[in-house]
Amino acid sequence: MLTDTHTHMNASAFDEDRDEAIRRAMANGVTRIVNIGFNRETIPTSLALAERYDFVYTAVGWHPQDAIDMREGDLEWIASLCKHEKVVAIGEIGLDYYWDTSPKDVQQRVFREQIRLARQIGKPIVIHNRDAHQDVVAILREEKADEVGGIMHCFSGSWETAKLCLDLGFHISFGGPITYKNAKQPKEVLAQVPLDRLLLETDAPYLTPHPYRGKRNETSYVRLVAEAAAEIRGMTLEEIAAVTTANAIRLLGLK
Repeated sequence: MLTDTHTHMNASAFDEDRDEAIRRAMANGVTRIVNIGFNRETIPTSLALAERYDFVYTAVGWHPQDAIDMREGDLEWIASLCKHEKVVAIGEIGLDYYWDTSPKDVQQRVFREQIRLARQIGKPIVIHNRDAHQDVVAILREEKADEVGGIMHCFSGSWETAKLCLDLGFHISFGGPITYKNAKQPKEVLAQVPLDRLLLETDAPYLTPHPYRGKRNETSYVRLVAEAAAEIRGMTLEEIAAVTTANAIRLLGLK
C-alpha cells in the first residue's frame, strides 16, 4: 500500500497516456495519490482528476514561482475549493529563490496569506522550499503554521533545518533524489526523521528516480523511492510502505 503524497499527473506531459500511467501506479501497489494544483491553470485540472478517481486527492494553492500572477479573489477561490471533499491540503506554497520569476517580497506575502487561510479553515499545508530554508522556517514560525502542520515537500535541507520543521509539527517527504548516488544529504536526513513523520512522493513528471533519471517521472515510480527509503532505514518495502501510508492517511484525512 504505497502513497504518492505529491505528484502532477494533470501535467501536459501525461496528456497522451494519463490513464495508462495511473493504471501502472495501481499495478505497482499505489493505493492513494495526492495530486497538486498550484496556479490558475492547474488547480481545476487537478480537482477534475481527483473527482475522476476515488483514490486520487488534491491539494490546491499558489506556487511561489507564480506568486506575481495572483490576483484579487484568487485566495477566496482557493478557500471555496477547500470545502470540496477531495481537497486535503493547501499547497504547494512557499518560497523559491532559485527561479527569478516572482520578487521575494511578493512570494513572502502570498506565502503568509495562504498560511493564514490554512489556519482559518484548518487544513494542513504543503511547502515548496528551494534555496530559501531560513526564510521558510522563519515565516512558518511567525505565522503559527504549527497549528495546522503539513508536509515539507521533496525535502532538500540539512538535518538542522529538518529538526526545526519537525519542531513545528511538519512531516518530511522524500522523492527521487534519495535514489541518486551523489545525494548524500537527503539520505542522511531520511535516516534520522522519526518514522511517524516520514512521507514519500514522486513530484512527477519531475525528479525521476534512478534508473529512469533523465526521463519523465510518473507516480508508479514511488515504488523505487520506497525501495530506496527502506534500504536506508533497514526496513522491508512492505514496512516502509505501511508506515508512510499510515502517516499520509492520518495527516491528510485520506480514506
